Parts: sequence; C-alpha cells; structure tokens
Amino acid sequence: MMKIGSAFTPALVMSMLALGLAGCSKKPAEPVATETASGLPNVSSPETATMPASEPAAVPTAIPRALQGRWGLVDADCTSTMGDAKGLVTIDADTLKFYESVAKLGTIRSGSPTALDGEFAFTGEGQSWKLDVSLSSPDDGKTLIRKDTGPDAMPGTLTYTKCP
Repeated sequence: MMKIGSAFTPALVMSMLALGLAGCSKKPAEPVATETASGLPNVSSPETATMPASEPAAVPTAIPRALQGRWGLVDADCTSTMGDAKGLVTIDADTLKFYESVAKLGTIRSGSPTALDGEFAFTGEGQSWKLDVSLSSPDDGKTLIRKDTGPDAMPGTLTYTKCP
C-alpha cells in the first residue's frame, strides 16, 4: 500500500479520476456500413440503422375533393343568370373551367387533402398555354386561394368564395 505522504499519491489519484471519468463519458456510435439494393454502401449510425424509413407523402392523382365545386371572386359570380360571371371557376377532378377558358390538369407536383400544386394546360379564345397553378383551401372549403406561376401568369393571388 502507498502512504498518503508519498510523491506518487497525487499522480495516482489523478490517474484514477481520469479513468473514472472516461468510463462515464459516452463514446459516439461508430457508423455501420450496410449494402443497399443497388450494391452501394449505406453508412448509418446504429441509432438510425434501426429506425424505419419514413413513407414519402402520397401525391394525389386528381384535384382534391375539398377544392372541387363552384367558386366566385365576388358574390354575383355565384348567382348570375345572365352568363356574365367572369370571376366564376368551376373545378372538377381534372379541370378548371373559367368564363372564357378551360384548364386541364397535367403533372401534379404536390398536394394534400386541401391543396394542389400542378401544371395545367389552358385553352381559350383560340389560344393555348401552360401555367403552374397552386390551389388551396385554408379554411375547410370556405375559400379557395389560387396562385399562377409561369411566363403568362398574372401577378398575385386570387381568393374565391365557395358558391352555395
């Protein structure tokens, strides 16, 4: 046994403390290499290797039901019997019908039960063009927000109200 007064005691005590603390610290997990289906290595930590992969969000195949129906920019668009409802849009599963044009749904980029972002092919007044259109209803189908983007898009957003 070593005496308390010996010259080695402080060094021995410090060594024991260092070893004790080293045993308490957590060493980062070593990466685990596995092989993917393509044969390429997939490196992950043990924590992430056991986590299930998250499912990608399903992209809708049509305009969501919450966005379908008749929508007017002003109240008169919904009630006009004279055929002059220039702010009326009627939406079904794959078509937007306006006063003087029709837009057919093409590629859907993203969507949810209350929103859709996709490419639409427009025709009207002897012309045709494509626009990216974002549609959403932030309040459970009371209003429709429409934003067009592309070279022929009008600036800003349009807010429609659901027709009764």
